[in-house]
Amino acid sequence: MSDTGPGPPPGPPGHGAPAAHAAFTSLLEDNAEDLYENAPCGYLSTLLDGQIAKINGTLLSWLGYTRDELVGHRYFADLLTAGGRLYHETHFAPLLNMQGEIGGVALELRAADGARLPVLVNSVVKTTATGQPLLIRTTIFDARDRRAYERELLRARQEADHDRERLQRLVTTLQRSLLPPALPEVPGLDAAAHYHIASADEVGGDFYDLFALGGERWGLFLGDVCGKGASAAAATSLIRYTLRAAAVYDADPAAVLGTLNTVMHEQYERDGRNFCTAVFGFLSPAGGGFTVTLAAGGHPAPLLIRADGTARYLAMPTGPLIGVWDDVTFAATTVTLNPGDTLLLYTDGITEARTGAPHARYGEEALRDLAASLAPASAASAVAAVIALLDRLGAGVEDDTAVLALGVPPQAGTP
Repeated sequence: MSDTGPGPPPGPPGHGAPAAHAAFTSLLEDNAEDLYENAPCGYLSTLLDGQIAKINGTLLSWLGYTRDELVGHRYFADLLTAGGRLYHETHFAPLLNMQGEIGGVALELRAADGARLPVLVNSVVKTTATGQPLLIRTTIFDARDRRAYERELLRARQEADHDRERLQRLVTTLQRSLLPPALPEVPGLDAAAHYHIASADEVGGDFYDLFALGGERWGLFLGDVCGKGASAAAATSLIRYTLRAAAVYDADPAAVLGTLNTVMHEQYERDGRNFCTAVFGFLSPAGGGFTVTLAAGGHPAPLLIRADGTARYLAMPTGPLIGVWDDVTFAATTVTLNPGDTLLLYTDGITEARTGAPHARYGEEALRDLAASLAPASAASAVAAVIALLDRLGAGVEDDTAVLALGVPPQAGTP
């Protein structure tokens, strides 16, 4: 026996379903009209000449007009700003006529109070079964939030560009502080140098210097720190200070590099990043030229461009990387620069530059051939040729490049 009590008396057979269907159909009709009138977008129907035939409540509320002010009296183009009307006549309407539809067009409507309303417009031509055009249906989306977003995006981009400009100025200033402002004048010697910055957004780790030690002795060095940015800049500053200080107390280039290795290795053990390659040397007058004693640590050998028109890499040990290992030794090599000779020191940004072919690099052989084509060359002309080469390689130069050239002017009367 059930304890829920008697249910309602059954209705007449077959009468419940049709009544429910009729009520549901009426509800759908009401909802369809409400959806049109109060949709989250504007709806507009116009005749083929653009005269407004129907408009929903949403668009009327956006514009501040009554239905009677627009329907049958105004044209869609009347709702546009002056620029919008021109675009409508020259682009929008002709494309709609040719294609039968057009979408995603950004326009501005003018409200009754004169305010501008940015919108996105989609229009489609409704046709008969035989393809004859009847009217134009247009959907309009409020783009005020999008316009505000675009303005904010533009403002953020402008700020980012400004910040980048400030960063680039800071990078340039810091980079200059790590290089000598100008090379000193060495009696009887021509010297030239160049620093190529591969990225304006990051401080590079290449370095060079030429400095007086007294007693007709000069020190020189060129090298490359692993990495970029603040860490590389700090390492470069430490390297320059260490090499200049060590050169005062030790006349052996190999010993100077040994001192630098000790200092760099202490940092390398802490962070595993700060190591470098370098060539260090001493320069002193000898007869009509100069004697140069060099030692290298993991760095490519300099190019020797002779007055007789030949060019070759200086035969010298490249040595171990500086800072990676504790117990290492370096070896020194001595070369004489005679009148007309030039010694070119460089970092590997140029030889590692891409040349366009997949995985192809410029390479040391090509650099030697370039030097041979210049020989005999002054320091200034050798550096100028390298600058021209870097310009030709363009974006293929992915790393900073430093070059330092030391040349002995030819004797009077010689070519």
